[in-house]
Amino acid sequence: MSNLQITFLGTSGGVPTPKRGMPSIAIKWNGEIYLFDCGEGTQRAMMQSKVGYGSINSIFISHLHLDHFLGVFGLIETLHLLQPSPKPISIYAPEYFELINKYKFITLDKIKPRGGLLLQGNDFSISAFTVKHTKNSYGFIFKENDRRKFDEEKAHALGLQGRMFSEIQKKGSLVINGKKILLDDVSWIKPGRKIVYSGDCAPSENLIKVAKDADLLIHESTFANDKEDEAKERMHTTSKQAAMIAKQSNVKKLVLTHISPRYSEEESIKNLLGDAKSVFNNTIVANDGLIVEV
Repeated sequence: MSNLQITFLGTSGGVPTPKRGMPSIAIKWNGEIYLFDCGEGTQRAMMQSKVGYGSINSIFISHLHLDHFLGVFGLIETLHLLQPSPKPISIYAPEYFELINKYKFITLDKIKPRGGLLLQGNDFSISAFTVKHTKNSYGFIFKENDRRKFDEEKAHALGLQGRMFSEIQKKGSLVINGKKILLDDVSWIKPGRKIVYSGDCAPSENLIKVAKDADLLIHESTFANDKEDEAKERMHTTSKQAAMIAKQSNVKKLVLTHISPRYSEEESIKNLLGDAKSVFNNTIVANDGLIVEV
């Protein structure tokens, strides 16, 4: 199984704090880095977290608030200066996001208004989905392909051996010793790992649906529960609301990020976490540099 590692490069919301930078998350998959949002200071955070520039494959921008994309320009310029021939990088962003065309190694792809598939790899995919925030705001799904696993003990007992395993996968069944063996008799589908990133958003039924059975839900938690009215007005989410989404979606783990700078003290962070854990126990509040493996 390939290693799937998530590094939280920036976990503040709106403005940075001494301990939290602007939003950015790096997913490392098979040696490649996929950046989700790229706020101001992301390249420095990458240095501190030892996330290599040269491994960046793609960058995904959730929406066009400056705290989520201002770091793109400095990062690209650094790559341009440090590497004579930078590897190609794709940027997936909402409508109206533009780059000057001096960067020949950059491909800019616009996210369709309703989201959808953005990147299809050999064994994974990345898709966008709409969220309830400003116009053209998106969350993202990183999904490992489902895989078929054999019950080798049962398969051998029924006479399968050698090339028969690949043959039954192609045909769906085989006749062995006069008995028809179905592929489903000796194997099952193991769901691929799934990571969902909410971007900035208010709670919505669509997000609950999209996050269903995810291994990891990374959800914004701009406000504590006592600021629910303000969260609604600004189209954000409280920590308790994020936990309710995690519970309703049946996810395995919830990580809260995009923390308002008003919660700078350790005690206030504990309160955010306490609100969430009262609903969904397997919750943590991200800090800059946090690494989560799925």
